[in-house]
Amino acid sequence: MKMVVTGANGQLGRLTIAALLSRLPASAIIAAVRSPDQAQDLATRGIEIRHADYDLPESLETAFTDADRLLLISSNAMGRRVPQHQAVIAAAKRARIGLVAYTSILHADDTPLAAAEEHRPTEAALRASGVPFVLLRNGWYSENFLRRLPAALPSGELLGCAGNGRISAATRLDYAEAAAAVLAGGDHAGKAYELAGDTAFTLASFADAAADRFGQHLLYRDLSESDFVAELTRMGFPAFVAEMIARSDTATRNGALFDETCQLSALIGRPTTKISEALGAMPDPEDSKPV
Repeated sequence: MKMVVTGANGQLGRLTIAALLSRLPASAIIAAVRSPDQAQDLATRGIEIRHADYDLPESLETAFTDADRLLLISSNAMGRRVPQHQAVIAAAKRARIGLVAYTSILHADDTPLAAAEEHRPTEAALRASGVPFVLLRNGWYSENFLRRLPAALPSGELLGCAGNGRISAATRLDYAEAAAAVLAGGDHAGKAYELAGDTAFTLASFADAAADRFGQHLLYRDLSESDFVAELTRMGFPAFVAEMIARSDTATRNGALFDETCQLSALIGRPTTKISEALGAMPDPEDSKPV
């Protein structure tokens, strides 16, 4: 069987292909990418490179020809995701793909996370298409929290409005290995996997763990959503980005990023990566020392 990975030049796509290579020969993997010239290192490993642009529907069916399973990695073009995903699904149907695996969002049915507003219509489009599919409902990446640290460490404060909301995050690699496991075999059609880390943390406990890791003072300061937006704006974030981050924190306060079903670790056959382990693998942020 041949497996096609869309968005294969992206971070999740690259990790998924690496995980597939541990399970399948390179000749069984197709990397569908918007910029083939940026995937030549994959070609040298024996992976077939095909042009596939979510905004060019005519490129998609050709990219999917003769493939048996397809990983639809959700687009990062917020506001355009639904038509882009619909184009991929339509092309998969025309190409007679046997299984589409879609990277959705944790608890997509009822999550308050704003990102679900584009994931839910995509899930609905899959159901209506008649194409066999499986939903990989990914929680937040641990990396989303690690990237807050370069700004937080110099000030000694990690800001947010998540309260004591528990976060079942896992690393991007954990989610990539799950996608590879589903693509590589097994009967997954019709299933919806709620994928999250085994061990939850709060932003306060994350700040404590980061302080231990880097040997610096760091405390979590919980704000109202409006005050957090103001702080993010002051730090230079565009207003819409600041509002999106703050809304995500508020959803976290209300349980949107917590899951204790351990479906992710069951798929990958090992415990998920703890936030302390992710911190341990993180290099020291540049200019993180207080002046």
